[in-house]
Amino acid sequence: MNRSKEIPKLNPSQFDDYLFGNWKPKVSSLYENFHIERIENYKSFLKLPILPHRRSVYFFLYVSKGFAIRSKGLNSYEVKANTFFCLSTDQITSLEAISEDLEGFYCHFQPEIFNQPMLNVDVEKDFPFFQITAESLIEVPETGRVTNLLEILLSERTRNESHRAEIIALYLTTLFNEIKFLDSQSKKMTNNAASNLTQRYKILLSEQIYNKKTVIEFAEILAVSPNHLHKCVKTTTGKTAHELLEEMRVLEAKVLLKQTSMRIAEVAFKIGGFEPSDFSRFFKSKTGISPKEYRNLQN
Repeated sequence: MNRSKEIPKLNPSQFDDYLFGNWKPKVSSLYENFHIERIENYKSFLKLPILPHRRSVYFFLYVSKGFAIRSKGLNSYEVKANTFFCLSTDQITSLEAISEDLEGFYCHFQPEIFNQPMLNVDVEKDFPFFQITAESLIEVPETGRVTNLLEILLSERTRNESHRAEIIALYLTTLFNEIKFLDSQSKKMTNNAASNLTQRYKILLSEQIYNKKTVIEFAEILAVSPNHLHKCVKTTTGKTAHELLEEMRVLEAKVLLKQTSMRIAEVAFKIGGFEPSDFSRFFKSKTGISPKEYRNLQN
């Protein structure tokens, strides 16, 4: 399914409103395609918690001090010092909390920035940590090279010279290759079959939540029995496969309520074929507030 036709994604100027309200960060002429900034320069302006949303850009955080609590779909991550958090477009994300001492870098970019004569980059193929199926956290045990590259990219952004887009793309490519190398050196592979199946289930929920309605249907795609799927999910998360399905429906509903003007009845039907009254009861039982109240929450 082509999600780009299903749900509008926030472009950089739109998610600035989502993140900061009336305050606006200093940006360059490249802002829609590339931006990097020190987290400590804007963290005090964040309107926490940042509700679930989708963005039109790839982005990453590099935390050098403190921590941030971020999400990717149904997974929550504590992004700690010397750690990258990477996210592709089309992923639901939120920001729950940050520490007072949080420092590091935020960067977003469009893949079009790599459309340069000297480059031939396919972001998700060449840098798998941006894939929907990838683990979002990458620990960086050696930070000197990485920090230097981030500093160079920051200096390029502050120069605000659009003709240097090719230079920026080259530095980004170098940075991502450094991250890929460090990730391959430190990655610990897991052979936990239950965890692997649960992760595949979560990814499938994210991809097929509008098309499939029951755990049985998801189990069929995963080529396992519903009972086996339930046991693996329960062992890994402490929740049932059905509970994760419901959590994904709530997450999608939150995004639709905030990022579209769809009527609540339309949202109800889209995320599970609910009658409006049934959807309202379901949503309130999971969130404590009605769909209308959630839509009216300040971002």
